[in-house]
Amino acid sequence: MVLTRDFLRNADCKTAFGSIDESMLLTSEQRSASLDCTLARRPDNSPVWIFGYGSLMWNPIFDSEESCPATLNGFHRAFCLRLTAGRGTQAQPGRMLALKEGGSTTGLAFRLPEEKLREDLELLWKREMLTGCYNPTWCDLELTDGRTVTALVFIMNPLHSLFEADTSYQVIAPLIAKASGPLGTNAQYLFSLEQELKNYGMRDDCMSELVNQVRFLLGIDAPLSGITLT
Repeated sequence: MVLTRDFLRNADCKTAFGSIDESMLLTSEQRSASLDCTLARRPDNSPVWIFGYGSLMWNPIFDSEESCPATLNGFHRAFCLRLTAGRGTQAQPGRMLALKEGGSTTGLAFRLPEEKLREDLELLWKREMLTGCYNPTWCDLELTDGRTVTALVFIMNPLHSLFEADTSYQVIAPLIAKASGPLGTNAQYLFSLEQELKNYGMRDDCMSELVNQVRFLLGIDAPLSGITLT
């Protein structure tokens, strides 16, 4: 399944992504308040950039005015979010990608059009902030053309109940290999990320052992091709 704008507009957060503990869900009012708080910290009314480091790279669902490869310093990719919906279930949880402190991350920066900003961000909050597991943070990005821009980045909240500290590939590879949900399999997400990084010539050394181990567990010898997922 591919996430679309229409899907997100119409999605019932309690059921569309699978069974989620209702006590963990943010209400639409709480998501709106979170977005308002984030926009209140917007630096000098500068253009709003979004940093994509996972599925936003290959399925952003918004039409950006500009996109560019970028580097975020101070944080690294980690499958540190317990996944109980979307591509996992409470009975068979997987792991979802987030950012943890330390190192650096390469991804894509998207500049959003001002005239559709609120609409785009409301859909983004519905996609990323169902349970408030991320801290939306304004961070400096280094674009490959030499510019530095301030972008909105979704960073893991280490105090959230879904945070998992152990991200060793030996622990998380079996989880990713087995998990699936209404949006597809957890492994498909991992392989799509691997392919997108290759498309842009980006390296992420922490992923290589994880990808290899998940392939081994699934009996896959070569990268999957032709995957369009979210």
